[in-house]
Amino acid sequence: MVSQKVVIGTRKSRLADWQAEHVAAQLRTLHPKLEVSLRYVVTQGDRVTDKPLPEIGGKGLFTAELEAELSNGDIHLAVHSLKDLPTSLDPIFTIGAVPMRASPYDALLSRAGHRFADLPSGALIGTSSLRRVAQIKAARPDLHTAMLRGNVPTRIDKAYLPDSPYDAIVLAQAGLDRLGLADKITEILDPSLMLPAPAQGALGIQCRANDTDTLALLAPLDYLPTRIAVEAERAFLQALDSGCRLPVAALAQFDGNLLTMTGRVISPDGDQVINVRSWAGQDMAPVPGSGASTGMDGKNSIRSDGGRELEQAAELGFRLAQSALEQGAGALLNAIEKRLP
Repeated sequence: MVSQKVVIGTRKSRLADWQAEHVAAQLRTLHPKLEVSLRYVVTQGDRVTDKPLPEIGGKGLFTAELEAELSNGDIHLAVHSLKDLPTSLDPIFTIGAVPMRASPYDALLSRAGHRFADLPSGALIGTSSLRRVAQIKAARPDLHTAMLRGNVPTRIDKAYLPDSPYDAIVLAQAGLDRLGLADKITEILDPSLMLPAPAQGALGIQCRANDTDTLALLAPLDYLPTRIAVEAERAFLQALDSGCRLPVAALAQFDGNLLTMTGRVISPDGDQVINVRSWAGQDMAPVPGSGASTGMDGKNSIRSDGGRELEQAAELGFRLAQSALEQGAGALLNAIEKRLP
């Protein structure tokens, strides 16, 4: 019998709370008799806010404590921003569902209303992402960057203070949209300039792999077009043996029944940029309602009826990673890793 009570684990920020409540609302709609509650967990990434993310540590900065709660049975599922979830999961866990993805793109917010190309030389951009820093420097070496940590509203508040040192900041569009802050956006950055993080804009609902009751509850939330596309992105990240703290970007999108993908590896100073692009075969099954949809997920965390398409997506990600490695991505990333704490 499927459980009639579910506890959702989440970080305690406005955006994480929105994401967990969004999943809770969908579960209540699908299962009217289900009792759904939230349990808030503080992660290492939430506790340490005075250092750039790359300096705090490796994988699981925003997920390890939630996984501990899952393992202990204190929660039934955890809602993550999928870009924060490591590509290699402990076998006791699985991604039970990947809902439809929001926008994967990054957005520029400027107090003066400057678009990226119009920012004055020497302007300061706030971001805590090495991926964003590297791409900013690759496109505009004349701009400066500085660390900007905190949840989304906090970062916006810091940027809009009268004496703020930041001329602009860069945030994920999905978070701004979800919090009703889209009116703050000056420009959606084109992926040719700012390719997003793998799985950006997507949610990953994690649960125990042997929890058949929770898996049954989550099944209707899984959106195959999203899962397929981010399978490719996360496979690219995994094959590079990288993580969210290194300057690696990827975006997979459907064009009819083709899955096209661009991957990027960038040196922190923006001087070296490795771009790779390819597609997954013409015989990939058409995806209903996909249009130009993007999608998501990670190797060894597949729970979906689209097994063949997911395999093709993973192969696409691994193939592009191999191409990037042949162009020197491995040496570039190893050099960056050695300089980080």
